[in-house]
Amino acid sequence: MAQAVERWTIEPHGGRLVERVATGEEAEELTREAASLPRHVLSQRELCDLEMIAIGAFSPLDGFMTSEDYSPCVESMQLADGVLWPMPVTCSPRQGELDGGIKEGAKIALVDEGGRLKGIMEVHEIYRRDMGREAKLTFGTDDENHPGVAQIYAHGETLIGGPVTLLEFPDRIARPDLYRRPAELRELFVERGWKRVVAFQTRNPIHRAHEYLTKCALEIVDGLLLHPLVGQTKSDDVPADVRIRCYEVMLDNYYPADRTVLSLLPASMRYGGPREAVLHAIMRKNYGCTHFIVGRDHAGARRPDGKPYYGSYDAQKIFDEIDSQELGITPLFFEHTFYCRKCQGMASYKTCPCGDEHRLILSGTKVRQMLREGKMPPPEYTRPEVAQILIEAYQNQG
Repeated sequence: MAQAVERWTIEPHGGRLVERVATGEEAEELTREAASLPRHVLSQRELCDLEMIAIGAFSPLDGFMTSEDYSPCVESMQLADGVLWPMPVTCSPRQGELDGGIKEGAKIALVDEGGRLKGIMEVHEIYRRDMGREAKLTFGTDDENHPGVAQIYAHGETLIGGPVTLLEFPDRIARPDLYRRPAELRELFVERGWKRVVAFQTRNPIHRAHEYLTKCALEIVDGLLLHPLVGQTKSDDVPADVRIRCYEVMLDNYYPADRTVLSLLPASMRYGGPREAVLHAIMRKNYGCTHFIVGRDHAGARRPDGKPYYGSYDAQKIFDEIDSQELGITPLFFEHTFYCRKCQGMASYKTCPCGDEHRLILSGTKVRQMLREGKMPPPEYTRPEVAQILIEAYQNQG
């Protein structure tokens, strides 16, 4: 591993790439041991987090947080040793599980909702959190309509922390042939000779605006990692399998194959706006990227009345409060982009001098309505190949 690290362009966050996946005899032994252990049923978010920890995407975390890391993380975006970390990664026992034998200093089996064994955890601590304070500091609100805040209250105030070992990867809708762990992507970048790699985070199909900013970024680096999040998202987000088809048709038709990689990120969305933008950057640093795109309303969420919880560029402003050396990856900021009929091309408020009457700006609601009705959005808004995939998906929903 030392030789591989020397070849890597960027060091993993905290200086080491965690590997907590058991294989071979170790996995067989732990599986036998798990049969007699108390169980914790993982939520969908915890299941995603277990995998992210185990494969090294959450390096330097080697387990769910104990209070030693949790408290400074919530209060000041740091781990106990001072390493930058913006959002808690926690595990909450369900009702009755503590009575079922979960105790400090002992191991527990981690299972999914179907009871299938996924991992082992060494419980170092059982502790309580201030849910309201965590919500307010992490998400900037204690409104339970916020999906991230709602999860805090749904999971409860008791937390268990300690190192984990993954025994079986979670089932996923998305394509396994597009799945690469951080160490695998790092080696791929080395093989391709990429020293500067930009990552693009997305949980939506790529439209012309996304295409524009990713290509602008690609002009200054060696390669682009299109890294869609395929873990837990909101029910109204476009399903992962549909999005992947959109990504593939875009890459096949509009990007250079030798300068792009499509790989899936098994993370859960927290919809944490500014703090989650920092987390997304750290994750891509662990995957070997040197640059990370932060666009408008990154990782945002909306209130029931449609108003956003965060300002359009709050997720960019938070990086001004962070020591760039502690972050260790370069954020690239982009404004809202659109097609300008007068300029006859894609542009942003930074580059276009024209008025709104010349700009093609469509709301997400309007575009979804068009797709449900089988109507093609303008090609200046989305590529027709992408629109066709989305039309078919919306019509199949009935």
